[in-house]
Amino acid sequence: MSHDFRTQRLFVDLPLAEGEIRLAKEQTHYLVTVMRAKPGDPVLLFDGRDGEWLARIVAADRKSATLRVERRVRDQTPVSAIALAFAPLKHARLDYMVQKAVEMGAGRLVPVITRHTMVQRVNLERMRANVVEAAEQCGVLSVPTVEDEIGLEAWLAARDPERLLVFCDEAAEVKDPAAALDGAPAAPGIDVLIGPEGGFTPAEREAAAGAPRALRLSLGPRILRADTAAVAALTLVQAVRGDFGR
Repeated sequence: MSHDFRTQRLFVDLPLAEGEIRLAKEQTHYLVTVMRAKPGDPVLLFDGRDGEWLARIVAADRKSATLRVERRVRDQTPVSAIALAFAPLKHARLDYMVQKAVEMGAGRLVPVITRHTMVQRVNLERMRANVVEAAEQCGVLSVPTVEDEIGLEAWLAARDPERLLVFCDEAAEVKDPAAALDGAPAAPGIDVLIGPEGGFTPAEREAAAGAPRALRLSLGPRILRADTAAVAALTLVQAVRGDFGR
């Protein structure tokens, strides 16, 4: 079924089924005050678990809104097996990276603290809000999870060794990254690792390259900003091993 981009989409953290639901205050404000929706208007609802549902506003004011959920219009999609692990950036560029990662089909977002990471404390609530906003705007049904920040060494030790690790390293030899990725062994999932603006330290580079099922890749002859590198890497992974070709 084709996506409906004309009807307002709204993420709700409630189980969805036929019947009436009441929106939280923040969502009511967005729907009524920001989007100027009124009784009778259609709204597409999704909760990340039960697919997408068509609802209509029954009653609404500035404090509360009641919606009648009518029918499911799209079945739930599976959670993506692609995780993006990245050194956090400052506000605007981190917002951009998170939004684009959702658009590109990442299933998990993991802030990883490295030696040269400029941002040591991550606003996880802001990240989650950006994830939801991107999902609402782009027709995404499986909302990516945002994990707590973790040190690079701890993340490498904790990750599933059966998953493929796409280690994006500007110091790697420039070769055909698509061919390298295509030739990597089959895996139940893919972890994409993007470093900080200052790059990895020699010890970090050695640890990442030596991790189980690590594929060390250059993203080309140009030095990319970290947010651009994340988009480029996810595009590559989706094109070669993901859902672009389906």
